[in-house]
Amino acid sequence: MLLAGDLAAAGLSVTLVERRPRTAANLTRAFAVHARTLELLDARGLADALVSTGRRIDRLRPFGGMALSLQRLRTRYPFVLITPQYETEKLLERRALSTGADIRYDSELIGLTQDRDTVTLDLRRTTDGARTTLHARHAVGADGVRSTVRTALGLPFPGQAVVRSMILADVRLTDPPEDLLAVDGNAGAFGFLVPFGDGWYRAIGWHRDGRARDGDPVGLDELRSILRTALGTDHGMHDPRWMSRFHSDERQVPHYRSGRVFLAGDAAHVHSPAGGLGMNTGLQDAANLSWKLAAVLHGHAPDPEALLDSYHRERHPVGRLVLRVSGALVRSVMATGPVRRTARGLGAALLPRIGPAQDRALGLVSGIGIAYPPPPGARRPAGRRAPDLALEDGPHGRRLYEALRTGGFVLVTPPGRPTPPGACLTHVHWRTERRTAARTACVLVRPDGYVAWSAPRATDAEVAAAVAARLLPAATAARTAGPAQKA
Repeated sequence: MLLAGDLAAAGLSVTLVERRPRTAANLTRAFAVHARTLELLDARGLADALVSTGRRIDRLRPFGGMALSLQRLRTRYPFVLITPQYETEKLLERRALSTGADIRYDSELIGLTQDRDTVTLDLRRTTDGARTTLHARHAVGADGVRSTVRTALGLPFPGQAVVRSMILADVRLTDPPEDLLAVDGNAGAFGFLVPFGDGWYRAIGWHRDGRARDGDPVGLDELRSILRTALGTDHGMHDPRWMSRFHSDERQVPHYRSGRVFLAGDAAHVHSPAGGLGMNTGLQDAANLSWKLAAVLHGHAPDPEALLDSYHRERHPVGRLVLRVSGALVRSVMATGPVRRTARGLGAALLPRIGPAQDRALGLVSGIGIAYPPPPGARRPAGRRAPDLALEDGPHGRRLYEALRTGGFVLVTPPGRPTPPGACLTHVHWRTERRTAARTACVLVRPDGYVAWSAPRATDAEVAAAVAARLLPAATAARTAGPAQKA
C-alpha cells in the first residue's frame, strides 16, 4: 500500500494485486509502529491520523525487569504506537486510492516472466477464475513469506525455524494487565498480551515442551497454562474468537533485486515477532524503493541501474540486522541454563545504566539509528537519517518532514541562497534563531528522509554540482523518460 501510494503520487501508473477480498481489512498481525516508521508516515502526512488510533508506550520492557526509556530518542515520536495493523492499512489504502493507484482485490498472481524491457504478470480472479495479463516496466513482490513472486524468480529463501508451536489467539480478559503491553518469559515459557483497543486482546504463548504442529487444534486451557507460567497469571482469559498455531522462521533472500523485479517485506526477510519489527521493516523497504523507481521511470536518475541496485545494497544489510536483533531478543527471553540466564540478568541490570549502549539498542529497535553506507564520493552524514530540521516559514511547512511531503529531494540552505538551475527538487531554508548563530550548512535530503549530501559551507556552484550528480535537470529528464510508464 505504501509503495503503491508513493508511485501513484509520483504520477506513475501502478497496479496493486491483492488476493484477499477488501472485507478482510479487519485482520491484523502487527501492532507496534516504531518511531522511524512514524517519521516516514509523517513525510506523507499520515502520522498524526495514525497516532490518534492507538496508544503510546514510552518504555520498552523486553525481559527480566529491564526498562528502556524511549524518551531518549531524538525524534518527534519518542514512543512505540500500539495500534492494530488494519488501522495502518486503512490510511495507506485511502492514500493509494486518492493518488490514483489501481487496487485489484480478489486477484492472485499465478505466473511471472520478464525480458529486457517488460515484466509480464498472469493474474486470476479468485471469485470466478477469470484470467488477465499485466505488462509493466517493473514489479515488486510484497507478497509475504510464501511469496509467489520469489518462487517465480527461482530465488532461494535460506534460514531455519527458531520457534515452533507458538499459539495465537484473540481473547477477552477479566483482569487486564496494568501496562499496555504484557510480555515476559522464562526457561519454560513465553507470553505476550496486547489490546486491540475494542475490548479484545491478542495473546501469544509458547511453551518449551510444545511439540504440536501448526495445524493441530488449540485449546484455551493450554494457552492459559502457558501464560500463567510466563506471566504469573492468565489475566482471566476467556471467550476466544480465534485461535491458531504457527512457527517462527529466520530467513532472508540473497538478492532483493532480480532484473526488473524486486522483493520487499516478508517476501525478502522473515524473523521472530520479538521487537515488533516485521511490518516496520517492510514499510521502510517500500519507502527506500519507491522514490528510486519513480526517479528511474521519470528519467531523473543520472545512473538508473546503479540507483536501482542501491535498494539491495542498502536494505539487505538492514534485513540481516533485523534478523539478528529479533533473534537475540527471542533467545534472551527463552534462555536456559544457569550461564545464559545469568548473562541475561546481567544484561537486564547493566543496559539501562549505560547511556550509549541504551541509545544504540533503542536506535536499532526504533529504526532511528539505521544508517546506510555513504554513496561513492560522499562522506558522513550522507547515508544517515535526517532529523526533522526546523525551517523558515514557507509553502512547504516549518519542518523538514513537512517539506518531504512533496515526494522529491529537499535542499536545505541558509536564507538567500539560489535554487540550482533546472533542479527537480524542493528548496527550503534553515530557520533563523535569535539565540543561536546562523546555520551555514547546505544539506540535500533524499525523498526517504536520508541525507544524500551535505557541506558545512558550500558555494552556489558546489551546491549545483552536488545536486546535478544526483538529479538530472528537468528538461533532460523529460526527454529521457518519454511517456508515462506503468511501475
